[in-house]
Amino acid sequence: MLFVAFAGAHASAQMTPVGTWRSIDDDTKQPKAQIVVTEQAGVLTGRIEQLLRPGADPKALCDQCSGDRKDKPMLGLEIIRGAKKAEGKDVWEGGRILDPEKGKDYSLRLTPVDGGQKLEVRGSIGPFWRTQVWQRVK
Repeated sequence: MLFVAFAGAHASAQMTPVGTWRSIDDDTKQPKAQIVVTEQAGVLTGRIEQLLRPGADPKALCDQCSGDRKDKPMLGLEIIRGAKKAEGKDVWEGGRILDPEKGKDYSLRLTPVDGGQKLEVRGSIGPFWRTQVWQRVK
């Protein structure tokens, strides 16, 4: 019985977006970038830690971005801002996510799935949305 309680606690501890994730390219289905999501005072932030696409330039700048991220290095770039946990659900929303290749900023919803081993990342503008599934890095 103690083992079951411990296993359940471990599984629920992983039902969070906090951690390191591998984003997958929609077209090639290959790893695109490694993102680190952190939480401070209940608010999530995500930064690009590593570019994984073959031939990706580690010195690339976000030339399509605007505002404070314009021409900032892709490595270390904050692409997730302001998401908070929805009350009573394993969903984080209310934040924004940046697609640095297009310079577009979207409303964000993050939902851990598969015991927290995958993360559904939904970006939307008005009634239009797209969901990617990121994989947790162990």
